[in-house]
Amino acid sequence: MSVEPADAAALEQPQQSLSTAAARNLATTTKTVPQMQEISSRWLLRMLPWVNVAGGTYRVNRRLTYAVGGGQVAFAQTAGQVTVVPPSLREIPLFAGLDDDAALAALADGFTQQEVEAGAVIAERGQAADRLYLVTHGRVNRLGAGHFDEGTVLGVVADGGYFGADTLADGGDWDYSAVAGTACTLLSLERSRFLELADQLPALAGQVRRFGEAAARPQNKRGEADIAITSGHSDEPGRRARGGGRTRHARGDGRARHQRGAVARRATVGQRRERVRLPGREVAVPGGNRPD
Repeated sequence: MSVEPADAAALEQPQQSLSTAAARNLATTTKTVPQMQEISSRWLLRMLPWVNVAGGTYRVNRRLTYAVGGGQVAFAQTAGQVTVVPPSLREIPLFAGLDDDAALAALADGFTQQEVEAGAVIAERGQAADRLYLVTHGRVNRLGAGHFDEGTVLGVVADGGYFGADTLADGGDWDYSAVAGTACTLLSLERSRFLELADQLPALAGQVRRFGEAAARPQNKRGEADIAITSGHSDEPGRRARGGGRTRHARGDGRARHQRGAVARRATVGQRRERVRLPGREVAVPGGNRPD
């Protein structure tokens, strides 16, 4: 078999790429156990050439995880900066059906961080509710008016909780006062910024519209869909159209029904007594008659 000059020149050229074994060696990550002077074995400390350094940099591989379906919003913290995890905003009923990740990311970027001291009034009852609050750390007490105008605790919002979402779309006033029970770190989204995002993002506007339609449907006190049940009485004799009082005729009818019921009960008792008596003995019959 003859070899052409061009093929011979190609065979003589040196390899310019890695071999399969070398490429596999570079692609395979070799991890060693972290070593330091305090925890490493003494024989290893004597064997390895240790070099003292004044400082250095390192990278930590981080994986973000958050719970889904727990009703709480998740947060990510880097140094002193806290941000909300965009997909966890679906835990808020207003954003529960929002499938657009870009819209959720835009909402998350609209929150601003706020630090409050214990005892600070975050929202006051009767004032305009103009923002949504997320509690990243701390405890917020929801205070309302009691029966005698004294303050009463309606609930406590802690880490991962939120308040103010019910008036974010349609506006309104605060039904309660929010007071910081401890030092808190909050994230707040202004209603004006929310309305701007709703105008810019069709997916967000559609979700707000669907939420409003669902909220307008009849609901029970637990927020569940109300089941319409028809019950009651019509054309009941002896009742007035208004006031609910009974007439004299109604009271008379009630007394007559009571007397008839008493006579029927006495007759039933007499019949029972007649059945349980042995034959041949004197028996009691209804009406007080005795056998001859």
